[in-house]
Amino acid sequence: MLANQRRAAILAIVEEHGAARVSELVDQLGVSDMTVRRDIERLDGEGLLERVHGGAVAISPRATDEPGFTAKSTLMTAEKQAIAQEAARLVQPGATIGISAGTTTYELARAVRDVPHLTVVTNSVPVAQLLHEAQAAGHVVVLTGGVRTPSDALVGPVAVSALQGLHVDRLFLGAHGIDRSAGLTTPNLVEAETNRALVRSSRSVCVLADHSKMGIVGLSSFLDLHAVDTLITDSGIGARARQVLEEQVEQLVLAAPGRGRSPRSEAAG
Repeated sequence: MLANQRRAAILAIVEEHGAARVSELVDQLGVSDMTVRRDIERLDGEGLLERVHGGAVAISPRATDEPGFTAKSTLMTAEKQAIAQEAARLVQPGATIGISAGTTTYELARAVRDVPHLTVVTNSVPVAQLLHEAQAAGHVVVLTGGVRTPSDALVGPVAVSALQGLHVDRLFLGAHGIDRSAGLTTPNLVEAETNRALVRSSRSVCVLADHSKMGIVGLSSFLDLHAVDTLITDSGIGARARQVLEEQVEQLVLAAPGRGRSPRSEAAG
């Protein structure tokens, strides 16, 4: 196991259980005590977990934390790409779709850029730029306009006004966090308002979110889970989170990283 893979495994264990002892990590990873301690020190220095006596504990994100697009784009890349490939199967030539801001939805835009004759409504600057540079025949991109957030979303009254009167077949929606009670959330109040406008413009809502979003609660809720038609996440989701989603959303799809567009990806619900 490479060092970066080992540190990713330590972080995943700590995040799943909330904490882990050095001795437990040594047993699970089959490496030395000193190796684990060095990895924990490195992860602590990067702000990804908190080193404590004898082990490490997970860091609970604050409700107003809003990571930038570039920072988020380096996380869960294989999971995001697998989710995007599953979502791309729902996009037919000639469709009119909405794509919200986010790094997973950006991967969807990459996956559908060769689908002919798409009309795409988006409030994401990176998504609009990607599709513009693709120069695919027949693509029409409607960029909402508005105030740009750290996550490169265009939000606010201008964006909401632009969405009024627009109608898309299916919205592909990202989220900062997903929780049983809070639903879909974001740390940005104005982005929540714009996301609600995107939902109102859509006949069907498909949420794209990797498993690390489960249990995270941002400052503002913008959609209840029971209002989600399809939710696509990855196979790393925990059993409890999966049960919650199966009970609440109409359809749950689990994408398997590394399998691309394979029919072996699992659907539930």
